[in-house]
Amino acid sequence: MISLEHVSRSFAVGDQQVYALRDISLDIAAGDYVSLMGPSGSGKSTLLNLIGLLDRPSSGTYSLDGKDVTALNDEEQARVRSEKIGFVFQSFNLVPRLTAAMNIELPLILAGIPSGKRKARVEGLLKDYGLSDRADHRPDQLSGGQRQRVAIARATSMHPSILLADEPTGNLDQSTGREVIDLLEILTEQNVALILVTHDPAIGGRARRQLHMLDGRVIG
Repeated sequence: MISLEHVSRSFAVGDQQVYALRDISLDIAAGDYVSLMGPSGSGKSTLLNLIGLLDRPSSGTYSLDGKDVTALNDEEQARVRSEKIGFVFQSFNLVPRLTAAMNIELPLILAGIPSGKRKARVEGLLKDYGLSDRADHRPDQLSGGQRQRVAIARATSMHPSILLADEPTGNLDQSTGREVIDLLEILTEQNVALILVTHDPAIGGRARRQLHMLDGRVIG
């Protein structure tokens, strides 16, 4: 599914090139469960953004389902991102003025899904994530765990094959964080590849594959 070959990402800082990623080669299969761990500045989020087509490598190739997505233009990458990739963030990134149901529905609207199908899918997701009684609540009326469940429901509304989670438990207490990870892990049983960035070794250790990063490299 995901194949990175000799991928590097560098930035010009003055007259110097600073490397966020260095010569990374990596394969991730459908349904795989991978954690990215390492100190701040090790390249974890840069790698996640590159896999999520929010950034481009400076060198190397990134193939998704056998297609070189680094060769796509911005519009083509946005289409692939919408169809194949879901995102869950530490800060939830919900639209404050929209209800839980409307936040979940937003990707479906942007993708042009017909109204009837949108409503049925949103109702199903609200039920699946225990949010039916919170459908009309805005984010500021929800607990942290509920907001993250809304974010996960939104991320999975387009049935992505890849889910990228960047510190998804960072703003949650330990018990709620475990509940969120349990929900994310269930998705791997549905053949969704889950790639999780975390500083917490207890959470990272739950993944079937654990990649440790340092100075832009995968070191183990």
